[in-house]
Amino acid sequence: MEKEFEIVDKLLSHITISSNPNNQPVSIHGNVKELNCIGIGTDAAVFQYIHGPAYAYKLFADDKLEKVQMEAKVYEKLGTSPYFSTFYEAKDRYLVVSYESGITLYNCLQQGIHIPSQVIQEVDKARAYARKKGLNPRDIHLKNILLQGDNVKIIDVSEYLLPGDDGRWVHLKRGYEEYYRLIDGKSIPTWLLETVRKSYNNRQTTSIEEFFKDVLKLKWF
Repeated sequence: MEKEFEIVDKLLSHITISSNPNNQPVSIHGNVKELNCIGIGTDAAVFQYIHGPAYAYKLFADDKLEKVQMEAKVYEKLGTSPYFSTFYEAKDRYLVVSYESGITLYNCLQQGIHIPSQVIQEVDKARAYARKKGLNPRDIHLKNILLQGDNVKIIDVSEYLLPGDDGRWVHLKRGYEEYYRLIDGKSIPTWLLETVRKSYNNRQTTSIEEFFKDVLKLKWF
């Protein structure tokens, strides 16, 4: 394992990450054939070494490097849990965690894959577990919840040391309970998912009730 980490450390030195304004995904500079990019967020990109697929390397943007140690502290507090990745190591620019297979809830909506109600219950259990560890589970959204059979894995814990409730999970849960039946089994176009995501992120004084009403007015289904 240590030898593999040393190899990947050298490979990652050929890649830099830059953040973008307006909460847009990061940009990746450089390309290494032995590394596959398996995820892109607003602070970091995640890579997998083709000769060692058991690990994921979360490489942060140059202006977000303070988040490396913050997220490492979160994983240390979480310890061993069925709901979160296993933490292995923190470097100056990246974290090493277990690679988690599965499909995100975002991809489920894209492909019309059924999301069982058990998922909601499992995420609630994961949040309760994090709270017991003294953390504040927030920024839980469609792209960082993985389905692994009947189980759930949350793959981004970067904001769990921040105060306040961003309401994301409460709103997602409410949307599922009140409206998911209308789209269950239907493939939702990516353009529509992105329109809804951006509208939610940009809403200011609009209540969540009005937001849901505006989404339903699209009536694409």
